[in-house]
Amino acid sequence: MRVLVVEDEIRTAELLRRGLTEEGYAVDVAADGPDAVWQAAEVPYDLIVLDVMLPGFDGFEVCRRLRADGCWAPVPVLTALGSVGERVHGLDAGADDYLAKPFSFAELFARLRALVRRGNHPRPALVTVGDLRMDPASRRVWRGKAELQLSPKEFALLELFLRHPGDVLTRTRILEHVWDYPCDGVSNVVDQYVAYLRRKVDRPGERSHLETVRGAGYRLRAPDTAGPSANPAYPPVRPEEPDAESGHGR
Repeated sequence: MRVLVVEDEIRTAELLRRGLTEEGYAVDVAADGPDAVWQAAEVPYDLIVLDVMLPGFDGFEVCRRLRADGCWAPVPVLTALGSVGERVHGLDAGADDYLAKPFSFAELFARLRALVRRGNHPRPALVTVGDLRMDPASRRVWRGKAELQLSPKEFALLELFLRHPGDVLTRTRILEHVWDYPCDGVSNVVDQYVAYLRRKVDRPGERSHLETVRGAGYRLRAPDTAGPSANPAYPPVRPEEPDAESGHGR
């Protein structure tokens, strides 16, 4: 396993390099933000151990740039800044774990092993489908360049759709994931909120992003289903309000 240690304090960097080497890792060291971003672009690291207080630009900016460049190596953040606000900032920037200094090497190694088990699959901070983008941390949503103003429930409903593009979501599944109170079988709250979302998400005269799948539920069109015959796996569906078969929307 190859690790990049990003640490400007020479003694700490050497301790980390020596400890990780003894644990069997191949270790490179970067002493500032720009060098860290450059090295991560050149080498496919399995882990990037990142300090926050760095010359050039800080660890939060390093993490943001790594994720923006498509680097998904797990990033544990090490810092003397132990406040809740700092931890939230780091995690929202794309970090995978947070360990305050001073730390135990035994705990650090255990956390690194846990991160390696998760792999380096994409974990973007922004959830994107087509021209719809959502930032769950700041609770902001855009369609193209236009920012959408959503209520908390509309936001939660759209997030569910964005995380399952192309999937047909039943009303029951939507109720279970978005509403925290029991709804009877004939409640039309889902249909109402899908209608609210359509008014805010869709542009006049365009095919709806949110499609009604008769007798099943709703689906957010994935980018490859942009046209009526773009993908035979997704037959054309009219973006209508709830159908009579479902018993909803009455």
